Amino acid sequence: MSKTKGRFLVALVGVLFQLTLAGTGAAEVVDRIVAVVNNEIITMSELQNMAKTIEAQSGAGPKGQDEKKMLSEMLNALIDRKLAKAEAKRRGIVLTEKEVNEAVARFKQRSNIPDDETFAKGLSQAGLSLKEFRQQLADQMVQERLMVVVVGTKVSISDTEIRRVYDQRFKKGGSQVHLVTLRLPYPPGATQVQQEETKQKAETILNAVKRGESFEEAAGKQSLTISDEGFVSQNDLDPRLAEFLSKLKPKEMAPVVSQEGIQLIQVVGHRSGGEARAFEEVAPEIRRVLHQQEMEKFFFEWAKTLREKAHIKIML
Repeated sequence: MSKTKGRFLVALVGVLFQLTLAGTGAAEVVDRIVAVVNNEIITMSELQNMAKTIEAQSGAGPKGQDEKKMLSEMLNALIDRKLAKAEAKRRGIVLTEKEVNEAVARFKQRSNIPDDETFAKGLSQAGLSLKEFRQQLADQMVQERLMVVVVGTKVSISDTEIRRVYDQRFKKGGSQVHLVTLRLPYPPGATQVQQEETKQKAETILNAVKRGESFEEAAGKQSLTISDEGFVSQNDLDPRLAEFLSKLKPKEMAPVVSQEGIQLIQVVGHRSGGEARAFEEVAPEIRRVLHQQEMEKFFFEWAKTLREKAHIKIML
């Protein structure tokens, strides 16, 4: 795989999995109570700050009915976070200022944010202050730390399960996916209006392809040129990314939104083959992914017990 394709895939891994968390921001915050959790309240501004934090991480947000559904899901997530935060406090789980600073630094590095000025500008465009962003990030970290404490050694992944996943997806070299992409970067220092114009251009291309035009033709009408990434081995991808791409049928497209702009990705086709990676090479990554999945399942079930004991009233 070429260095160019390698950089593309590294960026794609990060952005696609940020997309699985994508929420929505709002131009106007109306501060009212949307839920009561025991003796604490959750306000609309708090809910939308959470949405803005997620949008600052992903740059994407649904609209219309999808937005309402996502807000409802985020409210439930915020309720769980409130309950987890109280439980973490009861168990003596705390974060230091240094740990939050390091988490912010990792986020900036992962998002390729060059300096504090760019970071502050991005938060401002999302309608979020640095203090609010740090608080949301800290709450998320506390919940993750609580998950480790609660789950502990209750989750284990057997060598048999790792071998099963390897035999299914890696032993024969896996499959390859042919990708065609189109980058639509925002202008430097883009305003909200300029970002919307870019999004409208992306939607125009997506709709044209849905109507039967070729990707190349639709892009050409916007004076843009697509890039053929060729076939990429599934073995070169994060297991979760490979799974995401495997669900796209030939000619299907997926928009990927980041702080830098929009990237349209089309799967041209799939094929079997490719050089197999050794079991010893991929086993640690398989174990890590499976372990994280099982921990999240266990924690989700455990969190239900917190809800059962709590007084919760939703007024969204």
